[in-house]
Amino acid sequence: MVLETRENGGADPEDLKEPIGQDVADLRPEYCHYKDEGCEYAQSCLDCPYPQCIYDEPRSLHLWLKEQRNKEINRLFSSGWKAKELALLFGVSQRTVQRALKADKRNE
Repeated sequence: MVLETRENGGADPEDLKEPIGQDVADLRPEYCHYKDEGCEYAQSCLDCPYPQCIYDEPRSLHLWLKEQRNKEINRLFSSGWKAKELALLFGVSQRTVQRALKADKRNE
């Protein structure tokens, strides 16, 4: 068993750090070594078509994909597809298709 100990007295290294805020200058671009590699949706972050990065928030990619699926379910349903056919097409249950259709009616 390894016990970590700390000397009593002296300043805590965490207390010596400067607070991050407007008083502390940001790094200059020449000192920042960020390589903009983009993702599967855009070649670089600067060329991204989305207003907010889908990787910034937890589960945002999943929610975005779900929203796109639901829009397509609604589009196909309005063009004559049945809920059972849509469930088979998207690999979801009929209840999921019904939820997507109900959510679209609430948004209108």
